[in-house]
Amino acid sequence: MDQLNYKEQQEFTKIVEDKQLNDFMRLYTSLVDRCFNDCVNNFTSDKLTDREETCLNKCAEKFLKHSERVGQRFQEQNQQLMNQMRGGK
Repeated sequence: MDQLNYKEQQEFTKIVEDKQLNDFMRLYTSLVDRCFNDCVNNFTSDKLTDREETCLNKCAEKFLKHSERVGQRFQEQNQQLMNQMRGGK
């Protein structure tokens, strides 16, 4: 990034921020879609049943833990690749 001038750095940063926002929105949409479809099945009331609420909480927790772990593994692999490119370990 040092080879980029100030304007190019700003453009690059904007692209990265936009991608991160899109990734977050995709993750959120996937979470809502999956947990809603798996947990909500009573449409006779405007409130969630206790069972649905428990299911949604567990679903969201599992989904977010999984996503966090995938992100950690991605960072670990990315770091290994960077080390290999530098001639490191």
